[in-house]
Amino acid sequence: MEGFRDSILQLITQTSTNLPPDVRRAMARALETEQGARSAQALNVIATNIDMAGDGEGPICQDTGWPTFEIKTPIGANQIVMKKEIREMVAEATKRGKLRENSVDSLTGKNSGNNLGPGTPTIHFEQWENDSEVEVKLLLKGGGCENKNIQYSLPAELPHLGKAGRDLEGVRKCILHAVWQAQGQGCSAGAVGVCIGGDRTTSYQHAKEQLFRTLDDANPNPQLAKLEDYIMQTANTLGIGTMGFGGGVTLIGCKVGVMNRLPASFFVSVAYDCWAFRRLGVVLDAKTGAIKRWLYRDEKEPNIAMSSDGGFVSTGREKILHAPLTEEQVRELQVGDVVLITGDMYTGRDAVHAYLMKNEPPVSLQGSVLYHCGPVVMKNGNYRITAAGPTTSIREEPYQGDIIKRYGVRAVIGKGGMGAKTLAAMKDFGAVYLNAIGGAAQYYARCIDEVLDVNLIEFGIPEAMWHLRVTDFPAIVTMDAHGNSLHADVEKASATILAKLAEPVF
Repeated sequence: MEGFRDSILQLITQTSTNLPPDVRRAMARALETEQGARSAQALNVIATNIDMAGDGEGPICQDTGWPTFEIKTPIGANQIVMKKEIREMVAEATKRGKLRENSVDSLTGKNSGNNLGPGTPTIHFEQWENDSEVEVKLLLKGGGCENKNIQYSLPAELPHLGKAGRDLEGVRKCILHAVWQAQGQGCSAGAVGVCIGGDRTTSYQHAKEQLFRTLDDANPNPQLAKLEDYIMQTANTLGIGTMGFGGGVTLIGCKVGVMNRLPASFFVSVAYDCWAFRRLGVVLDAKTGAIKRWLYRDEKEPNIAMSSDGGFVSTGREKILHAPLTEEQVRELQVGDVVLITGDMYTGRDAVHAYLMKNEPPVSLQGSVLYHCGPVVMKNGNYRITAAGPTTSIREEPYQGDIIKRYGVRAVIGKGGMGAKTLAAMKDFGAVYLNAIGGAAQYYARCIDEVLDVNLIEFGIPEAMWHLRVTDFPAIVTMDAHGNSLHADVEKASATILAKLAEPVF
């Protein structure tokens, strides 16, 4: 199949850069219905980012995720060759900047640099009796939302919901709890794939497979269809909202499957996916490998334009910050303030934070802005950032307070918020947490004027410390230097609403 390689490369590129119509429709509905001011502002940025990514074939989110391929082949197809060529095209897409370098050796921490390694990418083959076509579906699921996956073993006692038994009521409680515990850390508004039953392994796998369904399909099982409808209506009353800012749009999809189970086990597995719901597929000619048609979208229909206002809408009340910052500047900021940052900032993720706990920083961080970001970077002479949205900050909670104290960091940018230790350090030493819009990788890349330098490149591109110069980089103060946290407030308020949903429904 001489066209197979090119078709796979097209599929990877389009999945990473171009959201399918069902997801665009869901996000368009979210834009129309969201009443929360902060969440509506976030959705405007997201909408613009979706258009930017599709128009420029740039990654929608800098975390291009874990590639999972589901493939149906005719009997007799050479799956060994197909797997080899898929891996080669994953490496090629990484080289072209359509995928971020995301495959890391779990023992050494070394990044493979090409998204290949034991287990990556995931490729599942299945034979079918159609001897003229090959079907290839691809899901790119990022690490932030992957970390919010959760599995329950029933019966269980769930926070705020009480006992969840081995019945549909218990399943209902598990799904609601799964949505609640994600808050903004999985880049809400999100979607959940759910499996009832199976063993521990197949239950998670089947939950992820539900994400290959379209958001607007109908479950053929009437009980599960009723459950899906209930979750969609109820989850959006929790008040979590986009990015966890508070609001009326928390979930854009719920898809539930069921498997038989062992008598001793009753698992409910939830695969959480973010608004950047990257899933596409192609049907190929079995002889040539050329694309016959796309799945999930109609090539005759143009993409739904998501934005008409350019994303961030200025109100004139934004606080203008010029980095590096002083303690006096940050102590003037309050939760809810929108800031526009111009000046220098440094990226730092897991490896950088672990390094700084044992070593002096390679640059002075006094007054600095530290951005939790693992960018997509291209090099053609000079480095160029092509995707640069925030990563989930809570992973850095064990380190962040100490780093603020030791090195004089004045602002931390990320998504999803941080915990009590970081909040206390911000109050004691004068720093703030700024929530950027998760997944808005193209939008934020446009705010970066240049790469000034890079340190700790031995950690790999996503984990290196990049020195950036930015202009009018927008974010929202969600944790201030006075001990206030929007994230803690939303979690507490949504928990109160969740507790009212404990009574039986089915």
